[in-house]
Amino acid sequence: MTSVGFVTPILGQEKPTAPIMLEGRTLFYVSESGQYTAEQRAKEANSQLGKIFTEGESPISVGIDTNQDVPIITINDRYFLSVTSNDVPVGKSLQGQALAWKNTLEIAISKSEYERKPQYYIKAIIIAIAILFLAFILSWKLGAIWQRWLKPLTTTKTDPNPLTSTTSNQPLTVTPTESSFNFQLVGLLVLLTVIRGIIWIIALGYISRLFPQTRQWSDFVIEILQVSLITDVFPLGNQKYSVLDFFILIGLLGGVITLTRTVSRVLKSKLLSATGLNRAVQDTTALIVNYTLIFLGTIVVLQVWGLDLSSLTVFASVLGVGVGLGLQGIAKEFVSGLVLIFERPIQVGDFVEVDGLMGTVERISVRSTEIRTLDQISVILPNSRFLESEVINWNHSSSISRLKIPVGVAYGSNLEAVKKVLIDTAKNHRDILSMPSPQVFFSEFGDSSLNFTLLVWISKPYKQFQIKSDLYFNIDSKFREEDIEIPFPQRDVHFRSSDRPPQNLSPELINSLTTLSNSLAMWLETNSNHHTIQDKNKEIQSKKMTKKDNSQTYDNDTRN
Repeated sequence: MTSVGFVTPILGQEKPTAPIMLEGRTLFYVSESGQYTAEQRAKEANSQLGKIFTEGESPISVGIDTNQDVPIITINDRYFLSVTSNDVPVGKSLQGQALAWKNTLEIAISKSEYERKPQYYIKAIIIAIAILFLAFILSWKLGAIWQRWLKPLTTTKTDPNPLTSTTSNQPLTVTPTESSFNFQLVGLLVLLTVIRGIIWIIALGYISRLFPQTRQWSDFVIEILQVSLITDVFPLGNQKYSVLDFFILIGLLGGVITLTRTVSRVLKSKLLSATGLNRAVQDTTALIVNYTLIFLGTIVVLQVWGLDLSSLTVFASVLGVGVGLGLQGIAKEFVSGLVLIFERPIQVGDFVEVDGLMGTVERISVRSTEIRTLDQISVILPNSRFLESEVINWNHSSSISRLKIPVGVAYGSNLEAVKKVLIDTAKNHRDILSMPSPQVFFSEFGDSSLNFTLLVWISKPYKQFQIKSDLYFNIDSKFREEDIEIPFPQRDVHFRSSDRPPQNLSPELINSLTTLSNSLAMWLETNSNHHTIQDKNKEIQSKKMTKKDNSQTYDNDTRN
């Protein structure tokens, strides 16, 4: 056991090696030898292989010189590489290793010579065109799948009757059938885009490996990508992470979010719907489970990823200061959302009125609440609005509410007939409850009418405007049948002369006013006479012109 303990660490240590390559192909690996490192030996050997094809020597022969202490591989009778004991694996001899490397070199050189012939270039070009065509077909088919099958699903499906609901007494609004539907479609679009990109990368990478001139460039690009992705360059805590590590973290977090959304949706559609709970409790429970799973999943992913959460204490303190200073609004809405979710003053499906907006609550999140108004318009309100302002919840604890219908009739009307018409009209409406029964109250003697108030009870608050309109139409029709007058406001205006004492005018002022009046009368008379004379002159001139035209007409007729 002691000998095994000493030997095991030695066997476990790997020798540093470097590849011998020919035009982008790795042939074999060499180890360090004496004062030369593995990189130095590989660099020298690769340089000699490159010179052989650059100088264009043909044919190229590979041999083994066994006259030295160690076998030496030669190319065209020139030194290429020595085979040392460090290059030989356990259980193999120096001669056997030299022979294996010689065969590998001969095969690689023969293949490289063939790849420089015209017939190979023609074959490679045909293969490259076929691969490009195949990649284009696959990419086009994936795009067709999106355009034909997935993209049409993004159109919003609406309920044919927006005023009725199968799950509650609230109106169905124009909303998608699945809350996470768009998220799934976006994920599918991203997945298809990534697959199409991978197809083109594989196709271009394979084509670059067909030609010796591009094979080295592709290896260079791949090596740069490997180094940039694998090298640890981002310090976090006591460890460093590479770009690839962050891509893995993003993928894991995306998988956690997708998994939690799926679990939440299955919980809501399969389990909670079978319990008979109302819509609001189901949405609240599913939302709490979703955020809880995301939080726990994120912690587990960070631990598996290798991040020590204790290193995030400084970041958490900075984040807390940012929330206290720059993110006060977001923190305020977040806390308000938690209060709405747990305290539940409003729930999904409630018909509410806040700051003059009336509508049905469609969604409650940790930051905002969506309300669908009676005009079928979605209004996104911050959660704090529901805690800082007065909110009328028509469905809170019960959806039954009372409406007040004010009605006025003329003085002298039959009040018993008025009461009977109002009660019968309310009872005949299908949306008005029979229990509690409608009531009529004589409110007051108004300025122009006798005012009554009709009180009715309804179970659909979102239809209150329609119910009021129907009642007013029916009441007006019944009043006309019973000759009951609905008055309009009337006012009598009386004018009374002033009781001020007469004021005495001076004689000079009276004479001046008299003179002015006489002058004005003379001027008006003069202008009237002047206009009369002008009108007479115009009439005479018109008669003369008429006689002249008639005489000319007579002369022309006589000549003819």
